[in-house]
Amino acid sequence: MATVTTSQRPSARVRVQKFGTFLSNMIMPNIPALIAWGLLTAFFIDVGWTPNADLATMVAPTIHYLLPLLIAATGGRMVHGDRGGVVAAFATMGAIAGSDLLIENFNATLPEGTAPLGQVHMFIGAMILGPLSAWVMKKLDQSWEGKIRAGFEMLVNMFSAGITAFFMGIFGFFVIARLVNAIMDLAGAAVNWLIATGFLPLVSILIEPAKVFFLNNAINHGVLTPLGIFQAAEQGKSIMFLLEANPGPGLGLLLAYAVFGTGMARASAPGAAIIHFLGGIHEIYFPYVLMKPKLMLATIPGGMTGVFINMIFDSGLRAPAAPGSIIAIYAQAATDSYVGITLSWIGAAAVTFAVAALLLKTDKNKDEGDLAAATASMESMKGKKSSVSGALVGAGAGAGAGAGAGAGADAPTGPVHNVVFACDAGMGSSAMGASVLRKKIQQAGHSDVKVVNKAISNLTDEFDIVVSHQDLTDRAKQKTGSAYHVSVDNFMASPRYDEIVELINTTNAPDATAGTPAGAAVAAAEASSDDEAAAPEHDVLAVESIVLEGNARTRDDAIREAGDLLVAAGAVEPAYVDSMLDREASVSTHMGKGLAIPHGTNEAKGTIKRTAISFVRYPEGIDWKGKNAEFVIGIAGQGNDHLQLLSKIATIFTSRDEVERLRSCSTPEQVRDVLNSVAD
Repeated sequence: MATVTTSQRPSARVRVQKFGTFLSNMIMPNIPALIAWGLLTAFFIDVGWTPNADLATMVAPTIHYLLPLLIAATGGRMVHGDRGGVVAAFATMGAIAGSDLLIENFNATLPEGTAPLGQVHMFIGAMILGPLSAWVMKKLDQSWEGKIRAGFEMLVNMFSAGITAFFMGIFGFFVIARLVNAIMDLAGAAVNWLIATGFLPLVSILIEPAKVFFLNNAINHGVLTPLGIFQAAEQGKSIMFLLEANPGPGLGLLLAYAVFGTGMARASAPGAAIIHFLGGIHEIYFPYVLMKPKLMLATIPGGMTGVFINMIFDSGLRAPAAPGSIIAIYAQAATDSYVGITLSWIGAAAVTFAVAALLLKTDKNKDEGDLAAATASMESMKGKKSSVSGALVGAGAGAGAGAGAGAGADAPTGPVHNVVFACDAGMGSSAMGASVLRKKIQQAGHSDVKVVNKAISNLTDEFDIVVSHQDLTDRAKQKTGSAYHVSVDNFMASPRYDEIVELINTTNAPDATAGTPAGAAVAAAEASSDDEAAAPEHDVLAVESIVLEGNARTRDDAIREAGDLLVAAGAVEPAYVDSMLDREASVSTHMGKGLAIPHGTNEAKGTIKRTAISFVRYPEGIDWKGKNAEFVIGIAGQGNDHLQLLSKIATIFTSRDEVERLRSCSTPEQVRDVLNSVAD
C-alpha cells in the first residue's frame, strides 16, 4: 500500500470536496427550516393552496432573517462551538442590514414608475461571514487562553465575544453586504442570460460529472442553492433546485444496466434504482459510471434533457429537495410545475437509458466490469465508506471494513492522521480515554497520528476517527458526519481500541521513529486536547483532597463526596456538584478497572474557579450502576493543567501492579507520590 505522508498537499479535487462538504454541513442541518418556509409559501401566499394574508406575513422575515441567521450560526458552531455560533449570527445580521440599506438607497434614486430592486437574502453572506467570524473568535480565545486571572474568566469570555460580534457586524455591514450584493448581481445576470439564450441545459456538462466525483456539494450548496432561494423568494419557485436534484439521469443509467448489463452489475441495478429514485441517495449509481466512464456520455445528455423540459414548462421548486428523492421533489414542487417536473425526469431517464443501452450493447469489451473495485474507487474519492455500498456488492464491500465492522460507521480508506476522543464536557472521560488510546497507537509505531480529546460541542468535521461513549455517538455524528465513529462503553480497557490500532496498521505505514526517544518526543509534542496541555500545578491534587476511606455507600453520594472535596478546596462553586450529578444522569463516568471520574457538564464550566482533582478510595467498592467503583476521582478542569495528571492516572489503571500500589497506600501523601511517580 502506498504511503501518504502528512506533508503531502491534498489534490485540488480533494480540496473542492472538503470545501463542498463544509458548505453542505452548514446547509443540510437547516434544510427542515427551508422545507417549512416552502410549505408556508405553498399554503399561505396569495397564489398558494390556501391563501391567508395573516399567516403569509411569516414568509418574508423567515427567508430574509431567520434562514440566513440559522446557516450562519451553524457555520459558526462548526468552527468554534456555541461562542462561534453566537458571534456568527450577530455578524450576519450586520450584513443583512447593510444590504437592505444599499438597496433602499439605490431604489431612492430610480425614476418614478421604475420597478424597485428587491431584497438580497444573505445566504452567501452567511456562508462567508459565519465561519469567518467564528474563526476570528477562535483565534482571539486562543491568544489569551491561560492568561486570564482567576475569577475574571466569565467577564472576559462574555465581553470578548460581544466586542468581537460588534466589530464583525460592522465588517458585515460595510464589506460583506457590498460583496454579496455584487456577487448576486453578477450571478443573477448570468443565470438570466443562460435562461434567455436557452443555454442553461449546458450546465449539465459540468454538473453530471461533478456528481460522480463528489464535487457537487460545492456547486449545489455554494451556487445553486443561494441562487435558487433568491429566485424562489422573488418568483415563488426556482429551476436552480432542479439542476442537480433531478433523479432522471441516474434512473435511466441503472435501468440500462438492468436490461443490458451483465453479472453483478445487472443483478444489483434494479435495487439500486429504487434506492436512487425513491430514497434520493444518488451516490448509489456512481460506481456504475466509474466502472465504465464512457457512460458519462449518457448521463450528460439525460441531464440536459431534464433541464430543457423544465425550461419549456417553467418548472421550479419552492425550496431545495433534500435528499434528491422524487418524493422530496414533488413535496417542494410549485403548484404549476408538476407536469413539467414529471416530464423532465421521464425525459432525462429515457435519453440516458437510450444512450447507455447503445454504449453497453456496442461495448467491444465484454468484461462485465468490477463493480466492487468501482465501489471502492467511489469510496476513495468520497473519502469514506459509502452508506449504500452494501446494496451494490454485499455487506462486506468497501475499503476499510475491517476494524470498524459492525460499528455502524464509515471506515477511512486512506491514512489516518487525526483521532479525537469526544465526551460531553471534554475534561474527564475523553482525556482518560485519549491517553490510553494514544499510548496504544504510539506503541504500534504510529507517532505521526495525533490523538486529542474534545467536548462534543467543540467538535469540527476535520477528524478521521471519532471515539465516544456509546450513549454519545449519535450526538458526535451530528458534528462530524464525515468521520469514522467508534462507540465504547469501557474507557480504560475497551477492545475497540485494539480495533482502531489494527485499522491504523492497515491504513498507515509505521513511523520509523516510533519507540525511540526522538519518536516519543514527537508524539508527546503532538498529543493535546482542546488546547495545549500544561504541566499540572502542585495544588491540582492537594493532599487535603485525598480520602483513603470514603463514607459514601451509593453512586450519587460518592459523586457528592468527591464534589464536596473540590468545593472545600476552593476550586468550584457548590452548583458544580449538582452539575456532576446531571452529567452522570446522561452518561456514566465509570471508566472500567474499578475507576470512576465524575465531573460536571460543559454548561457548568463557569462555576469552576480553578482546576482541581479529588481522590476518594472505597475499599469495599461502590455500585456504579451495575459496575464496581473502588476509586472515585472528581474533576474540575478549567484549562488543561489537569490533563497530565489524568494521563498518569490512565497509565496506572492499565497496570494491575500500579493499581495495587494505590490500594496499599496508607497516607494521602503516598497516593500523590504514586501518581507523580508514573511516567506520562
